[in-house]
Amino acid sequence: MPALPNSPVVKLALVGVSRDCFPIELTRLRMKRLVAACREAGLKIAPCKTIIQSDTDAVTALAEAAGAGANAAVVYLGNFGPEGPLSIFAQRFPGPVMACAAAEETGGDLIASRGDAFCGLLNASYNFGLRRMRVYIPPAPVALPEQLASRIGEFVTIARILIGIATLKIFSFGPRPQDFYACNAPIQPLYELGVEVMENSELDLLALFQAVGEKEPAVQKTVREMKAELGAGNRYPDLLPKLARFEVALKRFADVNLGSRSFGVFANKCWPAFEKAFGFTPCYVNSRLAGRGVPVACEVDIYGAVSEYLCQLASDGPATLLDINNTVPADMIGKADLKGAAPGDLFMGFHCGNTFSGCMKNFELKYQLIMNRLMEDGREADITRGTLEGQIRPGPVTFFRLQGSADAKLLSYVAEGEMLDMDPQSFGGIGVVAIPGFQRFYRHVLIGRQFPHHSAVAFAKCGRPLFEAVKMLGLTDIGTPLPSGNLYAGESAFQ
Repeated sequence: MPALPNSPVVKLALVGVSRDCFPIELTRLRMKRLVAACREAGLKIAPCKTIIQSDTDAVTALAEAAGAGANAAVVYLGNFGPEGPLSIFAQRFPGPVMACAAAEETGGDLIASRGDAFCGLLNASYNFGLRRMRVYIPPAPVALPEQLASRIGEFVTIARILIGIATLKIFSFGPRPQDFYACNAPIQPLYELGVEVMENSELDLLALFQAVGEKEPAVQKTVREMKAELGAGNRYPDLLPKLARFEVALKRFADVNLGSRSFGVFANKCWPAFEKAFGFTPCYVNSRLAGRGVPVACEVDIYGAVSEYLCQLASDGPATLLDINNTVPADMIGKADLKGAAPGDLFMGFHCGNTFSGCMKNFELKYQLIMNRLMEDGREADITRGTLEGQIRPGPVTFFRLQGSADAKLLSYVAEGEMLDMDPQSFGGIGVVAIPGFQRFYRHVLIGRQFPHHSAVAFAKCGRPLFEAVKMLGLTDIGTPLPSGNLYAGESAFQ
């Protein structure tokens, strides 16, 4: 089960296949062993009784999987397998599909019980190509049951990402800002992924906010929750009713407007007009919604919202959106443990205050310094209050971005690292990040492929499922940090 609401629950069907010139009992026996290994690993699976040998069997197995409520499936070659019928099953199944195969168990039984699935998976993959299908085939896909159970567990995460994005709706409020052209990326490629986008105006958002009364029970309940969450960090108790009204307004809007979609996220305009109309910054509310499984991307960053959501699905926990923001001065580093990174591979991940409190080392409700300079001339903060500021908690992180390029192509990057336990000595929701090889990655992937300043952040190392999921979505341009000596495209060999 996912840790957060607004995320799909993967229900996995397992179907065995057998070529008619091999003993079907071999697949039946190996299926029993694989089912037992999966259950021992804590995986909830629905094994199909039908072993696929023919097209008719494929149709019967599809009905079994549908009856079990499965939204993802694993095709298991217990022997060589019939590539046509098993591909028909995969092609007609309405969700992500993985294929794997049985390794031989013992050298003492390679006549009656040799299944040749190593060979059969080659034919199956060729048939997937003939049908232009994307089927997930893991590393080392031919293995014993205990090994395959681990790979099936990884597929559950990949499937959760694919199901989530295929049934996602993005609600945006406000025009994408002029000074952040990266947030104006073409959204047509998102429709190709199945994502629905509902764009609205800032006036729509203001009307929704104004329609929520301060005395409503839902607002009062939210105020109590905010007080409990903030504790000693509640510097502006008078502001909480306004923030609570805004949170209630967003939640109600999502509930009413999901329509044909199952899951929803936001990409909202948050400055500079917002503060003058609403009287606060929305950052703390954004952080709370992210902690409840509904990421809210800043500055109408539609691709940022999708990227945050995929990080949530990959990590099974809240995600955030941070600027890849500023360098780390040498006098801050000293003898700190850089987790395998060089000093030049450090940077600060920052945003105004949108990171969930559960992902912070310390936090308090504050005001946005940059906005205060712009809108209030540095005077005592009023309309620029509402950020959740402090040091982001140390631990493993994954930085990720799915982006529409200027020519409406999808590209992505994935990089794993650590949020260091180092005082950033600055403002906002901020932390010092170490990613080995980041300096070259920054120049040749982030700048070289023209990615924007926003990055989605998962609070776990989940690069593998994110990489495999975007590859399943059809992306071929996926940047990752390369070790020293491996050149990026366009990188000079003359250093």
